[in-house]
Amino acid sequence: MPDPDIWSSPPKNLELPEREVHIWRANLDLEPEVLSRLASTLDNDEKARAGRFHFTRDRDNFTACRGILRELLGGYIGSSPASIEFAYGEFGKPAQHPRNSGPPIRFNLSHSSGLAVFAFARNCEIGIDLEAISPEFAGEEIAERYFSARELAELMALPAETRPEGFSLCWTRKEAYVKARGAGLQIPLDSFSVSLTPNQPERLESEDSYRWRLRSFKPAPGFVGAVVYEGVHEAQGFHPRYWDWGVWR
Repeated sequence: MPDPDIWSSPPKNLELPEREVHIWRANLDLEPEVLSRLASTLDNDEKARAGRFHFTRDRDNFTACRGILRELLGGYIGSSPASIEFAYGEFGKPAQHPRNSGPPIRFNLSHSSGLAVFAFARNCEIGIDLEAISPEFAGEEIAERYFSARELAELMALPAETRPEGFSLCWTRKEAYVKARGAGLQIPLDSFSVSLTPNQPERLESEDSYRWRLRSFKPAPGFVGAVVYEGVHEAQGFHPRYWDWGVWR
């Protein structure tokens, strides 16, 4: 997996060539004035969703995440963040509404414990996921329920001290694949397999694995992330680029 030092300063003017995949990270614990600015760009549905969170931090993190998505997408397509309209797939995956101006861009996002990641690409489906690694492994019951037999065997073969990271690697890789396909829970999580041993190459085994590329990355110490995207780009020699929203804004 790439080291956290891969995160670099993006250009001020955003462009997304067809053969590139851009991954962004963002700290969601923001200054009040920044959070207020982002909140002002949300539409009524997003504001209603934010209002349903019981805890202030959860509400603020959701607001920041959606506002940053709007800001980044607006930078790519040349529109103001507040003017962007979203459409949603049958199973809830967000996309640009056809009424938006600018080039069509596919995107996905995830957030956990005050950190968010965003993925953008053109003309290829994409999914991304992020998890904080729990210092104590308590996921055996979850693994038995949702992991494939191959994944469970690989997880239980790990030394006890690396199982928390192995579990998180597996979970993020599986979630990123499901999100890339946009089919939600219609894809049983035990119907495909991913590798999960830390510091070993990523591997996806599914009925359509020829179509996808899987990459894990480290968004920050104590976190793991994974992105899955259609593989035509990497076949042409491209690898994802990792950028820091905190520098760009």
